[in-house]
Amino acid sequence: MITIKSPREIETMAAAGRIVAETLALVGKHVRPDITTEELDHLAESFIRSHPGAQPSFKGLYDFPATLCTSINQEIVHGIPSHKRVLHDGDIVSIDVGVWLEGLHADSAATFPVGDIKAETARLLAVTQQALAAGVAQARAGNHVGDIGHAVQQVAEGAGYSVVRELVGHGIGASFHEEPQVPNYGKPKRGPRLAPGMTIAIEPMINIGGSAIRTLDDKWTVVTQDGSLSAHFEHTVAVTDNGPRILTTT
Repeated sequence: MITIKSPREIETMAAAGRIVAETLALVGKHVRPDITTEELDHLAESFIRSHPGAQPSFKGLYDFPATLCTSINQEIVHGIPSHKRVLHDGDIVSIDVGVWLEGLHADSAATFPVGDIKAETARLLAVTQQALAAGVAQARAGNHVGDIGHAVQQVAEGAGYSVVRELVGHGIGASFHEEPQVPNYGKPKRGPRLAPGMTIAIEPMINIGGSAIRTLDDKWTVVTQDGSLSAHFEHTVAVTDNGPRILTTT
């Protein structure tokens, strides 16, 4: 069931979203060669819990063991932080984080360069951000979920990349994952119609190579089947009478 949020609930989600955005910015400043993903995770959890009432959304969600999802290079999503996972110059790392505050969630992700990265890698990050912006721009009352996916797909495939199809964005609110699903591909005017008060997480996952994926033995980490690089950017967005409002921003 798609839930419509009250103005007060949207403001609460925006407050959670500010913490999410500040957490991503803080972690991003610490992304560097030789740091472990576990160190980044501890940093994020401490920062989130320093805000009265705020808790990490991911920790314990479906038994996930950490505050962050930290996905390196060919890892698309759900990488588990570990003291054994050390970042190296030239890597990219996708950081996904959620915050629960006063009964409501907000969720965002960004992919960060580690040290100096290749030009082709930087282009992947830039195009994925452009795809997110195109998707967000379609989150308008009267549009459909398919308009969002179509916009993302046009940007990604227009740049020669592929869109992950088995993993999707989602409604978000009192539950972390709500209806509707928000695929990163689709046709305009298809799928659920967007209405004021809907809150959705739009999250392009874009691969340099093919779209096929697989899950590692840890039952969490999803990687590209062909080992190609993948980038992930995400915002929680409210559909309003005045257009899309990004809630995961400072």
